[in-house]
Amino acid sequence: MKFLHTRLAALTLLFCGSALAHETPQSVDAALERARSEHSPVLIDFQAQWCYSCYFMNTNVLTGKEWNAALKRVVLVQADADSPDGAAWMKKLSVKALPSYVVLNPDGSELGRILAEQPRDKFYPALDRILGGRDALDTLKTQAASGSNSALADALASYEARGQAADGLAWFASLSDAVTMAAQHDKKAATRLAQLEMEKAAKDKNTHECVVQAQRMLAGDPGCDRYYAIDTLLECSEKLPADERKSALAMQRPALKALLDKQVFVATPTCADQRSAVIAAADLDKALGDAAAERAVLDRGIAAAQHTLGGDLRRDRNAADNQRVYLVRAQRQSEVDALMPKLIAAYPDDYVYAYRHGKSLLERGQAAVALPFLEQASQKAFGVNRLSVANARAKALLALNRRADAEKVVAEALEANGPWFPEAAAKLKAVLKS
Repeated sequence: MKFLHTRLAALTLLFCGSALAHETPQSVDAALERARSEHSPVLIDFQAQWCYSCYFMNTNVLTGKEWNAALKRVVLVQADADSPDGAAWMKKLSVKALPSYVVLNPDGSELGRILAEQPRDKFYPALDRILGGRDALDTLKTQAASGSNSALADALASYEARGQAADGLAWFASLSDAVTMAAQHDKKAATRLAQLEMEKAAKDKNTHECVVQAQRMLAGDPGCDRYYAIDTLLECSEKLPADERKSALAMQRPALKALLDKQVFVATPTCADQRSAVIAAADLDKALGDAAAERAVLDRGIAAAQHTLGGDLRRDRNAADNQRVYLVRAQRQSEVDALMPKLIAAYPDDYVYAYRHGKSLLERGQAAVALPFLEQASQKAFGVNRLSVANARAKALLALNRRADAEKVVAEALEANGPWFPEAAAKLKAVLKS
């Protein structure tokens, strides 16, 4: 299991509270055990090798004096989402996206969480609030019931972060009429309420309600959540009549463009997740039939990534992966094919790029060319991603009429990792039946 980054080795003493270095916790349970003995909270850093936002955070935010100070206050464990332990705790805590930073009391109760890419000036104040107990959901709910609109908005956001829209709405409905009425006239609280209503409607496949609530949220001040809400609106509005859908979507272009200009493509971004903003804008332009605008925003993203990298793919893995995704989204396949071997060479210690390139070649009918890349990926794969790599590798071998080799690949992967990931194991078994 890969829970460690080299940056942790130099900071081990900070976890210990003494001059004697303890081993860094290898699992969440081990971290909780240490937390109980040290009377410290646990900070779980959920991440994965394929998580571009995780690389942004590791390089730009989880560094420096603020991070060192935070490490003195917590027991840190880095949980890889592809490992059995990481996957199990993601399910237990309803973690839906990476990166996610969840703070637990030593007894396992949650103090709060931070989601996705965040700039430093947002991440550390949020972490301070959580470690101070001010973001604990029960605390927020008590303050909200007493009439604090700010606490109510934060409580609704906490429910959203946990993927518990229905629970959050049920709690809101249980509040007094005076509190709910005041909240609906508070911009921040009303925006968060619309967000929960939107998430619930999307899950219930209630197209009309989802569109209405997405528009309500977007009419408020969702900040950097704007592009995520637009993603939901794009999905929810697919079944609307074409003219009605275009009208609803066109209203969102000016605010999204302003966000890109003022909060994303700037020297110090307020919205750290550039990729989601760019892809949301491209998807919006495509839905509106504006191919030129779609190309332009993708080209802008590509140029920004190349500028950040300055010709060195190792300078910033987040930017390097953004460049790959923008090129793929722009359907500039020859440039993608030229880039992938360079990414593999730049990051040889994990499976990600060899697997992505091999899988892409396989899907384009080039099994013989794909197989060496998939075999390279298999040497670094672990956990559930080992099953994914074996899936593609077996398909390539079958395409090359090497069934015995494919059966061996499947058997070895199932024996090593199958018991912990039944869904991925079932898909792998199905490869031999296809």
